[in-house]
Amino acid sequence: MSDRADLPLLAETLKAIAATLERLAPPAPAMPDFSAAEAFIWHPQGRRLAPVALVNRVEMSLLKGIDRVRDMLVDNSERFARGLPANNALLWGARGMGKSSLVKAVHAAVAAKLAAEKERGLKLVEIHREDIESLPELMAILRSARPRFIVFCDDLSFDADDTSYKSLKAVLEGGIEGRPENVIFYATSNRRHLMPREMMENERSTAINPSEAVEERVSLSDRFGLWLGFHRCSQDEYLAMVDGYVAHYRIPIAVEELHREALEWATTRGSRSGRVAWQYVQDLAGRLGVTLYLPAAPP
Repeated sequence: MSDRADLPLLAETLKAIAATLERLAPPAPAMPDFSAAEAFIWHPQGRRLAPVALVNRVEMSLLKGIDRVRDMLVDNSERFARGLPANNALLWGARGMGKSSLVKAVHAAVAAKLAAEKERGLKLVEIHREDIESLPELMAILRSARPRFIVFCDDLSFDADDTSYKSLKAVLEGGIEGRPENVIFYATSNRRHLMPREMMENERSTAINPSEAVEERVSLSDRFGLWLGFHRCSQDEYLAMVDGYVAHYRIPIAVEELHREALEWATTRGSRSGRVAWQYVQDLAGRLGVTLYLPAAPP
């Protein structure tokens, strides 16, 4: 009899415990207002997507010397935006050749095309390299949203003792849930295999089974179905970049003088790239008192 008499008291105690735990648990994050902007930045603290009022990007027409990879990424992005099969993309290669600028320009072009056709929206979400471990949490939020999303990580790479790549690996392909149908992942990196070559060679030389030592990390790159390589530009391509910026911003200067100065600028920096071309144009515009009145950013 006493056991039965204690049941109501036990039930009340359990209810009190449950209520206390509910009060202590953090509130579920509210679904972001994806109509507030075309692009967002993921902040894992607070599981927050902050809208970006003005994306720092250049127009597609100003990206020179990368026509083939540009067309491939545009086609892949448009297929994804229309609900057709598409691949995660890794943009790798030379510094300053427009990898991150291309991702942002492609998003703008495809999103504008969808808007004109009154199709479902395409949003850009940037996740910082140091926040990659929180990628599964971001995916959980995006999975139930209506728009389609390009999740973008700039300058992605991993060091020897870094295990956060496992979160990315699971999201791209290997997890139980897999990548959400409305999400695609684009990353830029200076490394084709997302880890330094000397690290790979060191692990091979010290491992019991060298062929398996680096397989786990190297296979991360294989999760990207689309590999787009960016290589150092030629002198003609570099000058075409400079010419494109100068024409776009209507900077008054003779072609001969422009090319002479631009080549001298590149020589002093020991390289030719889209970023170097943009830096020269900024210096030129400043010297000539020309305002770069249209929003733009270096590649």
